[in-house]
Amino acid sequence: MKDKLDPYMQPLYDALNDMIPSEKLKAFIEERVIQIAPLAFMRGRTLDNAFVILDEAQNTTVQQMKMFLTRMGRSAKFVVTGDMTQIDLPNRQKSGLSHSLDLLKNVPEIGMVYLDQKDVIRHKLVMKIIQAYKLEQTIKEK
Repeated sequence: MKDKLDPYMQPLYDALNDMIPSEKLKAFIEERVIQIAPLAFMRGRTLDNAFVILDEAQNTTVQQMKMFLTRMGRSAKFVVTGDMTQIDLPNRQKSGLSHSLDLLKNVPEIGMVYLDQKDVIRHKLVMKIIQAYKLEQTIKEK
């Protein structure tokens, strides 16, 4: 199963390798200090004493997002990331991230941070690409 999932998890492995030396990362994964799992494998679990990151959350369904958020154990901290401009769900299906942002915006214990092109830390051209797409979308909406 690991061989099937690894290509999809490669961006995560790449990011971890940027932050943690390879041997230490390997040890963390073997000792299950760090666990990488697809969202579908969260059902039925309680994640306590954990720091959990859900990446690419814009592609979750409403039901998947609810399932994920309700896995939070007493001493867990959850971080959910996603780009609402890159939703890959079928046309009529609402993003679980979009739904949860609307639904939970008035819960004081939940913080929400919104980033834009000024926050890009990739190649400087990426910021200009994002600006061009944003301008195109603005023109289409008028």
